[in-house]
Amino acid sequence: MDGPLNGPLNDRRDGPLNDRPDGPLPGRPADRPPGRTTPGAAAAGGSKAAPDDQPETPYLELLARGAPPEAYERPGLLARAEKAPAERLAALERAKLLALRVRGELEGRRRREAELSALFETAHDLAGLRDLDAVLQAIVQRARSLLGTEVAYLTLNDPTAGDTYMRVTDGSVSARFQQLRLGMGEGLGGLVAQTARPYVTDSYFDDLRFQHTRTIDAGVSDEGLVAILGVPLLLGSGVIGVLFAADRRVRVFEREQIALLASFAAHAAVAIDTANLLAETRTALSELEAANEIIRDRSGVIERASEVHDRLAELVLRGGGVRDVAAAVAEVLSGSVEFLEAHEASADALDRSRADGHAVRHGDDWIAAVSAGGELLGALVLHGHPRLDPVDQRTLERAAMVTSLLQLARRSAGEAEQRVRGELLDDLLDAPDREPRLLRERAARLRADLDAPHVVLAAGIDVPRAAPGGEPAAEPAVAPGPGAAEDAADRMRLWSAASHLAATRQGLAAARDGGTVLLLPLAVGDTADALARRAARQLGTAVHAPVTVGASAPVAAPAARPAEVAASYAEARRCLAALRVLGRAGEGAAAEDFGFLGLLLAGTRDGAPDGTRVRDFVTRTIGAVVEYDARRGTGLVRTLDAYFASGMSPARTKDELHVHVNTVAQRLERVGRLLGADWQSPARSLEIQLALRLHRLTGAVER
Repeated sequence: MDGPLNGPLNDRRDGPLNDRPDGPLPGRPADRPPGRTTPGAAAAGGSKAAPDDQPETPYLELLARGAPPEAYERPGLLARAEKAPAERLAALERAKLLALRVRGELEGRRRREAELSALFETAHDLAGLRDLDAVLQAIVQRARSLLGTEVAYLTLNDPTAGDTYMRVTDGSVSARFQQLRLGMGEGLGGLVAQTARPYVTDSYFDDLRFQHTRTIDAGVSDEGLVAILGVPLLLGSGVIGVLFAADRRVRVFEREQIALLASFAAHAAVAIDTANLLAETRTALSELEAANEIIRDRSGVIERASEVHDRLAELVLRGGGVRDVAAAVAEVLSGSVEFLEAHEASADALDRSRADGHAVRHGDDWIAAVSAGGELLGALVLHGHPRLDPVDQRTLERAAMVTSLLQLARRSAGEAEQRVRGELLDDLLDAPDREPRLLRERAARLRADLDAPHVVLAAGIDVPRAAPGGEPAAEPAVAPGPGAAEDAADRMRLWSAASHLAATRQGLAAARDGGTVLLLPLAVGDTADALARRAARQLGTAVHAPVTVGASAPVAAPAARPAEVAASYAEARRCLAALRVLGRAGEGAAAEDFGFLGLLLAGTRDGAPDGTRVRDFVTRTIGAVVEYDARRGTGLVRTLDAYFASGMSPARTKDELHVHVNTVAQRLERVGRLLGADWQSPARSLEIQLALRLHRLTGAVER
């Protein structure tokens, strides 16, 4: 036999099974009659046989050399062939059954010994691992090796999404399977995660105990799995994930194998928790070291500064946040301290504080800017202390420095989420045929509701750059060189601020076309214009530069109509361009507030109208009339031209066209049905006249 079941026995041939006291075995004669051989002995290898009243002898020899089970039939077969007495055959049968029972017990003990040894070795290996990815990979590899399965994998629970997702696989070949997410109670894994109990099936697709879903079944089918065993990863009384062993054929997992995988899962859960705790400890220690370095450089020997140092270090070590820092400083300074976002504090006080790096007085308050790398992250405000001594002022400044570190740490953790938000918005803009259900699921993981009304915002930073001749450039420079490098830095700061704004508003943001695009929800009673103005103010304060924001009309449900998002982005960009042309850089407005003027200005370049946008405007304004003329061969466009040229007088119009006045009236009535009853209102008539002139100038109609 191969493996641990045979090894330990062969390695101890001189051990307990072969160690015999001097003298004969109990019940065995001291002397054997020479030349006599029993059938069982002959079957055991041809040695001199024991007397006929010793039927267990051949089976003991078979046990001693670890013979396979089929070898235990030979002594009885030989005895029957020699026509041994019935008593002899019965004795051999009893001895065989006893020997097989002993063999089974020995094999079970050897198997348990090998499994326990492997389990101990696995626990020892896991205890030496520190990186979470390495821990998870080791877990699935060991699980696959211990149970001898074709595939092993591990899922971890996502408390935020309320489901469990595939984290690590070993032996898997299907990309769809490796990206599965299972809702609680869905599939075998979801049921294990929900009930915290092991589940096993020898044929997954035929097992009706599990809630089958199209997504899960497709992934399992792609992988070709049939038999699956799943055990929970328990940490205390909670489930943090599920460990699986699976085969691509029908297989019955024995109870001992289930218990073995469950024991291994217990070690794995502890190892995962240990790796997570170590990662959190490293992060906390890194933040603590940075905070200590800053405080040591600034604190000197002032006793109260040292107290703040200790308090803030303790907070960082415990994983405290910005609000905790404010509370600690308030206790030390015996006042009220709060953290404000950059747009919530006094802009003038923030500018002065950031310029000289010190806290500044603002009325009865003191304000310390929280900034890093030239970016304004917020402010610590101390209320009710109009007279602050230098020691307390320095304490507030140190607290602002620690707060900036905490803000940067939070931002680094949120950058991954920002990228995910940007990818989702890019898909809405570039792939309007995406499945709405998938868009909703991705948005839900970001706490965004794409079935609510949203507004698309196009934002651009407006920092004047020096032109080659020394004069300020009309537009931000984009040519290679120092100016281009500064523009890139400005765009990066704008994207970061926009991502933060989108995250706080449960929206989306992405860098695009040299600026930033945002998709923000529109609250009840709010307007696109007001939202654009607030965004321009907040982004401008965050990046400390004018930011111009153009907004589209509201999009009712982006997930249901993703194509409208791209169209709304084009509208928002036209509004942004119109604001810049009108000299309103640094402001925010919606496209609907400009009418035709804003759309035309947004479509100009070097003083010449953009042909595409002009045609779009003409089509939107009088396209129905132009199409009617082309289809029916009528002259409604020419009638409109003459009508407005004649001061909107039907009598003078009929003279211009050389037709009867009733004909003019009929044509104008037709125009009213095509353009709407209000087509002669001042606002509509102005747009129609402009559209007619542009239509004539482009040569689309012959006079």
